[in-house]
Amino acid sequence: MKRLFFTLLLACAAMTVSAQKPVVGLISGLGGDSEAAFKKLHDAGFKACQTGFSLDWNEQTAESFKALSKKYDVKISALVYCTPNSRWNFLEGPSTIGLVPPHNRMMYLDKYRRAIDFCVMAGIPAMHSHFGFIPEEPMSELYVGFIETMRDLCNYAKERGIVLYCETGQESPTALIRAIQDIGTGNIFVNCDTANLILYGKANPVDAIYQFGPLLKEMHIKDGKYPTDPYRLGRETKIPEGDVDFPRVIKALKDIGFTGVMTIECEMGGDNTQYVIDTKKYLEELVDKTY
Repeated sequence: MKRLFFTLLLACAAMTVSAQKPVVGLISGLGGDSEAAFKKLHDAGFKACQTGFSLDWNEQTAESFKALSKKYDVKISALVYCTPNSRWNFLEGPSTIGLVPPHNRMMYLDKYRRAIDFCVMAGIPAMHSHFGFIPEEPMSELYVGFIETMRDLCNYAKERGIVLYCETGQESPTALIRAIQDIGTGNIFVNCDTANLILYGKANPVDAIYQFGPLLKEMHIKDGKYPTDPYRLGRETKIPEGDVDFPRVIKALKDIGFTGVMTIECEMGGDNTQYVIDTKKYLEELVDKTY
């Protein structure tokens, strides 16, 4: 009888785990009128968001976010910080984005540390960034210096209980996985942007998801076209009008056991309120059908 009881208990636990599904979130600045921003997320049915644009990283903002997050039942899953003056293209990007460019490292390390400190104050579990065009050559001086810098930053975050997410795009999945392993601190993972892998021409997002496996903790959900001009990124499109196969993406996420946040990101400008609502519904229907 006791053995039967534990067998049933384990079966119930397995059913509970298998029933877990990803949550659809939204990138939101939350600056300015923070209460209005949280209310808008809540009223649209969002339970999670990423934020970080034009924020004051101080204790007052942190306390406000904690209170509003609880009031409106919207979790901030990650703080987004990208180095200023970054150029999102193939020509200037490698020398301006993140901590790969040597001249950026000392200039921006303090800002990254301040972002991590704000995560601690605000109860945000992760800090997320584009850390740069990670070199494919692991023996190069540029790669070795980047790994050393990132290891120091990750240890700073680890001491404070914060994890770091690398957003995909500028490098191949293989290069990113190698870098994470070489950093080796155990608190750095992947935020996979479905469109960026295509916009930069680096990978098919479905294949990348299988490559990342348990390293994949969050998603940026957007769509786009592969580049046709070797000097310019591909073009972002509305979901599902681009080259991302979202039914296969959701299937791949289920296959690797992903139950994190799928954060909608829209960088096409204009009022995208209705588009975001429609996209949320589309993604949730895919998840319900697949999980």
